[in-house]
Amino acid sequence: MNLAQQQSYIRFLDITISIIAICFFIPIVLIITMVLFFDTGRPFFVQKRLGRYEKPFSLLKFRTMKIGTADLASHLVDASSITPMGKVLRRFKFDELPQILNVLIGDMSFVGPRPNLPSQIELIRHRREKKVYEHLPGITGAAQLRKVDMSSPELLSDIDSEMMETMSIKLYFKILLKTMLGAGKGDAALD
Repeated sequence: MNLAQQQSYIRFLDITISIIAICFFIPIVLIITMVLFFDTGRPFFVQKRLGRYEKPFSLLKFRTMKIGTADLASHLVDASSITPMGKVLRRFKFDELPQILNVLIGDMSFVGPRPNLPSQIELIRHRREKKVYEHLPGITGAAQLRKVDMSSPELLSDIDSEMMETMSIKLYFKILLKTMLGAGKGDAALD
């Protein structure tokens, strides 16, 4: 199977899994939205990230930090900025659920390099060198399973590049399944 066929199959899987996940998680999303509305008044958080070919897109997440917190990468955020409900959401990765919409519309895949902020210059440089931006970013990936975050830009870029060079349907499902079973739970802002 060539790269174009593989990308088509993975896109088909992304759409199919997104639709199933939306149907399955809609009650949880509605409950979290109501709780966060009473917690912060604004349950959703939208942040510009770099996607495929460095094209900016709006990443959607549940709000886990106080309104007015600086727009920084997770490893740079002070843990005191995270709300009590936000700690629970981040611990169980429920803050990522709205990104299923990013996958459905084609900004992201379920598996790929985590999208970075436009301000992460060193990471951008390493990712350009490794051609990481030739692929859709993902909700999860090999680096997350190995608990490597954006605080190690060169190592992260190496892992992302290797993952995308060896990507297959089998690897896609392996990373997705390991993530769903709890691997890669580390959150730099909580550790």
